[in-house]
Amino acid sequence: MMLYVGIAASLVVGVLLGLLGGGGSILTVPLLVYVLGVEPRTAIVMSLVVVGLTSASGALLHARAGRVRWRTALVFGSGGMTGAFIGGRINPLIPSTTLLLLFAGVMVAAAVAMLRRKEAPPASASTPAPAAIPVARVLAQGMAVGLLSGLVGAGGGFLIVPALALVGLPMPVAAATSLVVISLQSAAGFVGHLGHVQLPWALTGAVLTAAMLGSLVGGRLASHIAPATLRRGFAVFVLATATFLLVAEAPAPVHTLLAQAGAWPWLVAGTGVALPLTLWSLRGARQR
Repeated sequence: MMLYVGIAASLVVGVLLGLLGGGGSILTVPLLVYVLGVEPRTAIVMSLVVVGLTSASGALLHARAGRVRWRTALVFGSGGMTGAFIGGRINPLIPSTTLLLLFAGVMVAAAVAMLRRKEAPPASASTPAPAAIPVARVLAQGMAVGLLSGLVGAGGGFLIVPALALVGLPMPVAAATSLVVISLQSAAGFVGHLGHVQLPWALTGAVLTAAMLGSLVGGRLASHIAPATLRRGFAVFVLATATFLLVAEAPAPVHTLLAQAGAWPWLVAGTGVALPLTLWSLRGARQR
């Protein structure tokens, strides 16, 4: 039963990745650990495979629509690949619980960033790229995001998209270009993990197939859904999931206090309510 739930959730991850150019990937590790029962370090490497290949398939769809800026993607991706490889080599030195707590912190930061982000004025996806990009700054940004990606298995799209927007790309173009960057740095992070983990390839393939199908759907929906509304609903869900993850990985005394206070049912209910809210936001955005 949980396998089917996990595959369905993987489909949702892919849809969000195709829609937002990032964000859906941040749910992959919690999905693998808490729904499919994968060991945390293995889940991080699986996430890099799933997120990398799903992003690549979504990037191809956006590229056919002319929304990818290849030069910017390659410059940012070069820094991201370097950082992701380093993160992959450092990962075995950090305890699994610490990695999950770090990941939860990243989720909180992502949710806050998504809630605070303001939309740029509407712009055509065919807007020409800037004549020059600040190469040194873009490389440094890419390396920082890549390091995080290699460590905790998140694609980093929630950081890449605003960074690309800051160098002058319209939001639809930034979201599409970020998928190229995510695929590059996920590949480098995976190489950095080689020799540390043995992957369950059958399960990885099933999750990957569902996520890739979702990414294709998300790419086609991207021009029909208001991104601001969808992003806010998704941020609520990410924040609820991060809260559950933080509590789940808290020390035993915290669990005892929660049990005595009867707080566990409320945490589970809060996390469960957040997903319908996200879907409601999606429905409202499509109606508008």
